Amino acid sequence: MTDPEPAAGLGIGRLAGYHGPVRGLLAICLLLGACALLASGCGEAKTASAAPVATPKPRCAHPAGWQKLANRIKAPVYCPGWLPDPLTSQIDGRWSNGDSVSPDRSYLESFVWQETGAGAAGGELHVVLRGYPGVTRIPTCSTGGADSRNVPCFDGPRGTVTAAGITAKLYSGPNQDMDAWHAVLLWHRNGTMYTLSEHVAPPLTFNKTVSYLKRELASLVLVKPEA
Repeated sequence: MTDPEPAAGLGIGRLAGYHGPVRGLLAICLLLGACALLASGCGEAKTASAAPVATPKPRCAHPAGWQKLANRIKAPVYCPGWLPDPLTSQIDGRWSNGDSVSPDRSYLESFVWQETGAGAAGGELHVVLRGYPGVTRIPTCSTGGADSRNVPCFDGPRGTVTAAGITAKLYSGPNQDMDAWHAVLLWHRNGTMYTLSEHVAPPLTFNKTVSYLKRELASLVLVKPEA
């Protein structure tokens, strides 16, 4: 009987010294090994192609106004790259309803959307950002009214929220002034205290408000004053 021709590329030609049945068995083993190597290679390629895409860095949505603010107070400020629709973080823009700097260089930036109506037809989105250069302690606010008293401006600690390398304390209130009825995030950087707050009001529940705050915290971009 004539022996079969060697299979090209698999090294079977080197087995010519073996009897036919032995060579046939070895040829099958080599073929199975080659298939296993091909399958392994495909699996590795598939794993490599499924590698996660890097998350893009946050971007200040409206840098001009925030750069002007940083220059004005001679201290870094945090610009949000995201606010819930339809709000934008444009200082003096359509949704801006507060832009103030105090003599001590502390600042307040406020953005609000309101819609009147019953039930789902009405609602409010209100976000406030503050900074207190050179201050690390929570300031004192007056409650107002006939029985006015001085209380911490932010109160009711409820743990922490972490995003984008910032670990902020969460305060559920009672908070004061423009942050009344808001959930507040508070953190420090280089001897300066910052806050980010959002109104807990329809269409938002408290938990939804906190989820928005975490997304806003993750979007913050530090804007430093120009020399």
